[in-house]
Amino acid sequence: MHQFITSTDLAGITPEIILTLTAICVLSFEMMRFSKPSFSLLIAVLGLGVAGIVIFQGAGYAGLLFGGMLKINLFTTFFDLLYIAIGLATLLFSPGYLEKKGGVFRGEYPVLIIFSVIGMMLMTRANDLLILFLGLELLSLSLYVLVGFLKHNLLSNEAGLKYLLLGAFSTGFFLFGAALTYGATGATNYNEIALAVSSGSILSNIYLSLGIGLLLIGFAFKVALVPFHLWSPDVYQGAPTLITGFLCTAPKAAGFGALIKLFVTAFPEVYPNWENLFWILAALTMTVGNISALVQSNVKRMLAFSSVSHAGYLVLGVLVYNWVGISAVLFYFVVYSAMNLGAFSIIAIVEKDDTGTTFKDYRGLAAKHPWLAISMGIFMLSLAGFPPTAGFIAKYGLLSAAAENNYIWLVIIAVLNTILSAYYYLRLIVNMYMKDEDESVQPKYAAINQVFVGLLALIIIILGITPGFLLKIADKAANTVF
Repeated sequence: MHQFITSTDLAGITPEIILTLTAICVLSFEMMRFSKPSFSLLIAVLGLGVAGIVIFQGAGYAGLLFGGMLKINLFTTFFDLLYIAIGLATLLFSPGYLEKKGGVFRGEYPVLIIFSVIGMMLMTRANDLLILFLGLELLSLSLYVLVGFLKHNLLSNEAGLKYLLLGAFSTGFFLFGAALTYGATGATNYNEIALAVSSGSILSNIYLSLGIGLLLIGFAFKVALVPFHLWSPDVYQGAPTLITGFLCTAPKAAGFGALIKLFVTAFPEVYPNWENLFWILAALTMTVGNISALVQSNVKRMLAFSSVSHAGYLVLGVLVYNWVGISAVLFYFVVYSAMNLGAFSIIAIVEKDDTGTTFKDYRGLAAKHPWLAISMGIFMLSLAGFPPTAGFIAKYGLLSAAAENNYIWLVIIAVLNTILSAYYYLRLIVNMYMKDEDESVQPKYAAINQVFVGLLALIIIILGITPGFLLKIADKAANTVF
C-alpha cells in the first residue's frame, strides 16, 4: 500500500508541530484559568526557541515533503529563522507595552503570534498553490485579530476592520488567480506548472496570464506595493505599536519570499513577459511611498509610507531575477527587520495614550533619554541608507545588482528616492537633538527594553562595518532557490 505520509515528512515539519503544540498548551492553560501572563509568555518563548533550534540544526537538509507540496532548503531555513527571531522579539517586548496601553496579555496574544509564524513558514516552504493559500490565510487571520487587539481603542478596532475587509478582497484575487492558473496548466504544484508551461501543454495563454496577474495582486496587497498600499497607513497607525513593527517586517518578508519562490520555480519561462511590470511597480512604489512620507506629522504613518518605499527597493531584487539579486533581498530583510523592530520599540516606549506619535513629541528626547535618542538616530540613518550603517550596505547591494543587469534608469530613480527619504528621517533626528525639550513625553521603560533596543542598534552598526558573515549566508541561501 502506498504510504502517503512518511517519517521524513513528519521530521520535516517538526518546527510546525512544536509551535502548534505550544499554542495548544497556552490555550489549554488559559481555558483552565491556570495561566498567568508570565507563564503564557514563558511557554510561548520556549516553544519558539525550541522550534528555532530544530530549524537551525536541520539547516543542511534539502528536499521535497508530502509528495512535493513542501520544499525545504537553505532559502526556506533563512526565512524560518527570521520569522522566529521577529516573533520572539515581539513577544518579549509585549507584556509591558500592553499593560501601559490598558490591554491585558492574555493567552490568545502569544498564540496568534505563533500561528502567524506557522503561516509564514508554510508560505515560504510551499511548493504548491494550495499550501501557499493555507499559509497565507493562517497568517492573515492571525494578523486581523492582532491589529485590533486593543478592544477599548477605537483606532485599533478601525484598523482591524479595514485590514479584514481589504484583506478579504486580496484573498479573493489570489484564489481566482490560483484557479485560473490551475485551469490553464492542470496543476497546482510549482514544478508541474513549470513543466506544463515549458512543454507548451497549457489550455490558454490568456488564462495563464490572468492567473499570474491576479496572484501578483494578492502578493502586492500583502507587501504593500503601489497601488495596493492604501491600507497600510491607517492599519500601521491604529494597530498596537509592537504589532505594527511585527506587521511591517515578518509578513512582508514572507510575502516576498513566497513571491520569489513562486516565480523562480513555477514561472521561469514566462518571467521575461512580466519584467516591465515589475519595473513599473518598483519605480511607482519607491516614489509614491517617499513622497507620501514627506508630508506626515505622525511618526507611525511616516514609517508606514517608509515601509511602502522599502518594498519598492525590494522589488529590485525580484526584478534582477538571479542569485545576486535574491541574496541582496535576503540581506536587506535582516537589516530592515532590525531597523524597524528597533524604531517601533522606541515608539512603544515613548508613546503614552495618544501622545508620543508625532514628530513634536520627540523634541528634546536626547536631553533626558540619550540612549533612546542615539538608538533611534541609528535606526533612522540606517533606514535612509547612510554609511556606516547596515542600511547603506543593504541598499548598495540591491542597487549594484540592478546596475549590473542594466536597469540604469531604475537605479537612478532609486538613488533620487533615497536622497528624498533623508528629509523625513533626519526630521525626526532634528526634533530629538535640536528642538526645545517637550515635557509631555516621559518615557518609562524596563532595563530589558533598553538592552533590546541597544542590541538592535549595535547589530545595525556591526553589519554596516563587517557585513561579510551575513552576506555569505545570504549568498548560500539564495543559491538554493534556482
